Amino acid sequence: MDLIPSFVARKHGREQVIYPHPLVADVLSETYGIMVYQEQVMQTAQILGGYSLGGADMLRRAMGKKDADEMARHRQIFRDGAARNNIPQDKADEVFDLMEKFAGYGFNKSHAAAYSLLAYHTAWLKVHYTAEFFCANMTVEMDDTDKLKVLLEDAIKMGLSFEPPDVNRGVSRFEPVSDRVIRYGLSAIKGSGQQAIEAIVAAREGRGVGPMGDVAGPFKSLFDFCARVDRSRINKRTLEALIKAGAFDSICLHRASLLASVDLAFEFSASVLANANQCSLFDMGDDTHGSSTQEPELVSATPWGVKETLTFEKTAVGFYLSGHLFDAVAPEVRRFAKRAIAELSDSREPQLLAGIVSDLRLINGQRGKLALFKLDDKSGVVEARADEALINAHKELLKDDELIIVMGKLQPDRFSGGMQLTVTQIWSLEQARCRFGKYLRLRMATTPQGRLPDIARLLKDYPAQRESSGQGDLWHGLQVRLCLTCQTGQGAASVELQLDPQAKFYPSHAALSSWWALAAPGTADIIYE
Repeated sequence: MDLIPSFVARKHGREQVIYPHPLVADVLSETYGIMVYQEQVMQTAQILGGYSLGGADMLRRAMGKKDADEMARHRQIFRDGAARNNIPQDKADEVFDLMEKFAGYGFNKSHAAAYSLLAYHTAWLKVHYTAEFFCANMTVEMDDTDKLKVLLEDAIKMGLSFEPPDVNRGVSRFEPVSDRVIRYGLSAIKGSGQQAIEAIVAAREGRGVGPMGDVAGPFKSLFDFCARVDRSRINKRTLEALIKAGAFDSICLHRASLLASVDLAFEFSASVLANANQCSLFDMGDDTHGSSTQEPELVSATPWGVKETLTFEKTAVGFYLSGHLFDAVAPEVRRFAKRAIAELSDSREPQLLAGIVSDLRLINGQRGKLALFKLDDKSGVVEARADEALINAHKELLKDDELIIVMGKLQPDRFSGGMQLTVTQIWSLEQARCRFGKYLRLRMATTPQGRLPDIARLLKDYPAQRESSGQGDLWHGLQVRLCLTCQTGQGAASVELQLDPQAKFYPSHAALSSWWALAAPGTADIIYE
């Protein structure tokens, strides 16, 4: 693999073709002096080392197994055969090392030709039938979340977009809606299963079972869904997964209320089935009030925030689909942690980054516990590690789906061969506001009588936080700067006031919300630079 650039350069005449030995020039001429096929390794052993073809095949197998004792034996055989061709031992060892290197990964010529043709066909399909290509591959890999995520990100990079899972439009497989749009496959939702999805599609097309099995068309509500889909092929776990994945968003956007109503929906479905062939006085006529088929209201529930929505979505799909947890904080975070993970440079200098923790695991290292995790800011993902001291100091932050701001150095990872971020410092967003923010600027108007807002109350409600350390107590908080404007009939006057440096507050989300409410219709912003 290291000689691929050299192969290309020789092919295009930018590099001289050099053969390991003149005797193998005919064997290696078609590949510009570089061993590419297993047959070439065997022919080189035959011509230079005096091997029979059968013996050369045994050498190839030994090289593939990397058996040290067997390889030492074959090296001596090759030296002896090369000596009979007047080839010095050092040259024989050089050629043998080349053979050993290429035999470890080389294919025989027929396999190489087949794989090359397959790669060409696949690349052609990816370019000319992009949506169909990704639909086919994502359908094949729908049980492997990691591969599915890679394919989805690759498709987005190529300009494709995805319709979210939808019980009223989706089927089991991924489907191309147009040349640039893919409809998400419902069977890719964890806990769904092909039989359940087939039952949903059948009910939607009027091929269901039960008293409402012949009703076709989109589902109108959660209760309509449960009444029409074959209950023997869909269970509570499947329905909850579909709701968490957003597959009912076209019916109702209130996912929390839908999830809380699952049991009630199944009870309604059972009631419809039990009363299918019964009639009461209340069911007579056109008035359906009091009818056993009248749908109840959804259970009331507190709506999910962005974090809850995306976290549940991740449990159902395997990754964030409708958004990213970093989106909500990106505008503020990028004001001080300006470097995106996709822009990381191989530098020995510490780098300030922010992202969402995922795939966290703790292992026992040589110097204590290690936290290994991925840091994801939507632009990219980097493998990261934190030592035991950081683990103990930041247990509440080192969790999956938590936002952290870190300082660390990017270093080669000898295990994966890639790069890994060695974290040296960790902050929460609130702590980062204290560390990197200069002050809170409050822009607001006063009354003509000059009455000021109740700033003292907020400073008291959200005081700076104290941290005890070996160097003494450290106080974490932000100063406040007032930009006041007084408007009268004679004109306006403005003044900027810096509060006492000791008058600090801790910039939690609740504190900032209170400052924003106090400043309205003015503004309250943290100044970072």
